[in-house]
Amino acid sequence: MSTVKISPERMYEVVRAPLITEKATMLSEKNQFVFKVANDATKPEIKAAIEALFKVKVTGVNTLITKGKTKRFKGRPGVRSDVKKAFVTLAEGESIDFTTGLA
Repeated sequence: MSTVKISPERMYEVVRAPLITEKATMLSEKNQFVFKVANDATKPEIKAAIEALFKVKVTGVNTLITKGKTKRFKGRPGVRSDVKKAFVTLAEGESIDFTTGLA
């Protein structure tokens, strides 16, 4: 993968939020972290954004799109939004601490 130039505004658009679930917590022991990302974000963009925002070395990015469920809102059927998740693998010895927030 070649390095991608990405603006600071786009970085914060690409990486929406960290996902903190049981599965994500177990993956963090294997140096993998899970983020909600923009639906139009590419893997090179996600890699560049994570490296710039958290100052870590990313070795791999896997993505998946969770399709929105059909639910009922006030008796009427509706559809939740699709969510794109990125599973980011960091280099050995690197880590992200979500409790401190972004600098």
